[in-house]
Amino acid sequence: MPIKKTALLLVLITSLLIVCCRPDKQPIPDTPEPIDDSSVVVDMSKVPYKKLSDYRFFKGDLKNQQPNENVLPFKPASALFTDYALKKRFVWMPKGQTAKYVADDKILDMPTGSVLIKNFYYDHVQPNNTIRIIETRVMIKKDEGWIFAEYVWNDAQDEAYLDMEGSNTDITWENENGIMLNDTYRIPSSVECHTCHKSNETSLPIGIKPQNLNNDFTYNDGAFNQLQQWINTGYLDNSNLPSSIVSTIDYSDASQPLELRVRSYLDINCAHCHSENGHCDYRSLRLAFSESTNPDNMGICVMPDENINDTLKYIISPQKTSASMLFYRISSTDPAVRMPLLGRNIVHQEAVEMIKEWINNLPPCN
Repeated sequence: MPIKKTALLLVLITSLLIVCCRPDKQPIPDTPEPIDDSSVVVDMSKVPYKKLSDYRFFKGDLKNQQPNENVLPFKPASALFTDYALKKRFVWMPKGQTAKYVADDKILDMPTGSVLIKNFYYDHVQPNNTIRIIETRVMIKKDEGWIFAEYVWNDAQDEAYLDMEGSNTDITWENENGIMLNDTYRIPSSVECHTCHKSNETSLPIGIKPQNLNNDFTYNDGAFNQLQQWINTGYLDNSNLPSSIVSTIDYSDASQPLELRVRSYLDINCAHCHSENGHCDYRSLRLAFSESTNPDNMGICVMPDENINDTLKYIISPQKTSASMLFYRISSTDPAVRMPLLGRNIVHQEAVEMIKEWINNLPPCN
């Protein structure tokens, strides 16, 4: 090779080496490993986590509430009223674990590691007419029993953080009738959670009873009976599940018998306290759906446990809402009077009208 060409080649090689080895030149990174977000993470030694996202209950943007694999949505036939908040509920269980039937009106016997997730949100929130998720309540079944984990969502709606202290937040929204409503929404503390969920001072879920799940729910692939879907998912052992279950109904369904609607409403909204070993065990009312076939348990023509005023003759005074203690309490927003005691600041107008109609149609006391 001629000298000139050799020299030129050396110059080019040297130049390339200098460029490639410049200290400010960053090396090409290795291709990052894709993050596997398909698996829920529930480590019993570490829960409750500080952030809702740490569990990986949902895929994609957290606020979209798209359930991850085996995170199963569900909805009880009748829903607890919480100042008109909308709700999305989910259940997750460890692989290979199943819940067991106990009785129609008893919560399912859930395995250790089970998780119940309940999101509270409002639509058409002002001033921007958007969706706002306020809180996510999580119950986790540990070896020693159920624990609470309360997650409060941030303003950006991209994360929710563990907060068991309880707080208030103001909200204004437009309801389905175009009416603007305002509320100081209460996010419960751990003490408040336990008050409603306790039985003999043990914390328990409320809604996961066969009587509340023996109805259809619309999943992504169609509408199916929820108990059957739990079986199909491997979440429910059907070996001792009866062929017929005495079930609650949707109290908002005006086509259903009025008495069944009222009993279903009182069951999901009141029975957890007005039951044996519940917070209001000392009162005479027993409002579980399985117990409310007895008029005495419903308070019909039964003297109230306390005398708030002389006009309230009975807990339920047939054909006289003005003389009915129960009606007086559900119509009040006074914290010293209202029922339920916790979980609402405003009156559930539709339920008040339903119970008013029921009372006005009862036969008179003997």
